[in-house]
Amino acid sequence: MRSIKVDELKPGMKFSKPVYMDGENLLVPEGIEVKQKDIDRLRRWEVTEVQTEGEILAESGGTSQDRMFYGEGATFEYNKAVDLADNIFIQTNDGGLPDKIDIDEVVENVFQLLIEKPDQLIGPMFQVQNTQHSLSQSAVNCIILAVLIGKNLKLPNYQLVNLATAAFLHDIGMTKIPKAILNKSGALSEKERKVMTTHPIYSYRIITRDLGYAEEVGRTALYHHERWDGKGYPKQLKGKEIPLTSRILSVVDAYEAMVRERPYRDSMIGYRAMRQILNDNSRRFDAEILKVFLKSMGIYPVGSIVILNDGSVAKVVRNQKEVPLRPVVRVLVSSSGRKIPTEQQKEVDLISSSGSFIVKAVSVGEMKKINQKK
Repeated sequence: MRSIKVDELKPGMKFSKPVYMDGENLLVPEGIEVKQKDIDRLRRWEVTEVQTEGEILAESGGTSQDRMFYGEGATFEYNKAVDLADNIFIQTNDGGLPDKIDIDEVVENVFQLLIEKPDQLIGPMFQVQNTQHSLSQSAVNCIILAVLIGKNLKLPNYQLVNLATAAFLHDIGMTKIPKAILNKSGALSEKERKVMTTHPIYSYRIITRDLGYAEEVGRTALYHHERWDGKGYPKQLKGKEIPLTSRILSVVDAYEAMVRERPYRDSMIGYRAMRQILNDNSRRFDAEILKVFLKSMGIYPVGSIVILNDGSVAKVVRNQKEVPLRPVVRVLVSSSGRKIPTEQQKEVDLISSSGSFIVKAVSVGEMKKINQKK
């Protein structure tokens, strides 16, 4: 085996053979990327070198297919935020209290990315992350979605930061719910359902009492399961009795749950989830928030993978608010099935190119299955 100094490891590195600590304890299997939390753990344990018989396969986050669809930089930075979130929720799940400094770091990093390159950050939301805690990726996604809506509602920056913090922590009360209920594959019993509905109260207590965040942050999380028609929980608030930020988070939480895989059902892709959300008819959600959400994301969110009528595969790169069904796309795979090199990829405006239109949206996972059949 050859030794590699920990200081030479980078997040996203992959090796052709397993990487070990002290020659015996496994750090990462072959082909699995090294994450920032792995490097941080090594340094915390004062490990200075790791060993492997393999060679470096990659040095950037995400698979080659993810990078092709989403862009290397955005995927890497998104993965880093999810890794930080993973550490926070693992710590909480073990009965500890997360460090407020770590929480603020995740929120501030994602918030800054949304200011600098909001479109690039949406696509990676739909890729599947290998995390140790189920809340990690969901929490980061909720920050992204909530801030996008809040910006379009022209909320002041201080309120956006509070909203982002609430979006990240709104389900932290789930760590107090028995795992048997969280992981149950069938329908919950009435007793189990009542236990599940206590999680916003736990979230509120952790956010305000244990972590010391502002009351506005706690209330936003507390009421994110209230419904516009008054049939939500925990207090059955109705209409504008529900705080604006909670109404935003209600939409965000529902959409994110639809696109994230759960043990009791398959996940949806962004297009199908958006259509289902828009069919609400003012039962669960504020119709005005839904309008802003559609304007923020589009029917086909930026980063969505779509198949055009000629059989080519494209990525949505820009939405057109006046015609949401006809975004601007970049063709990644030709109608003959040939992958197009990045420098040769062309953007197609589906408004001006009236002969081209989207037939269906697909997930990256579905694309991999299609490619395997070819």
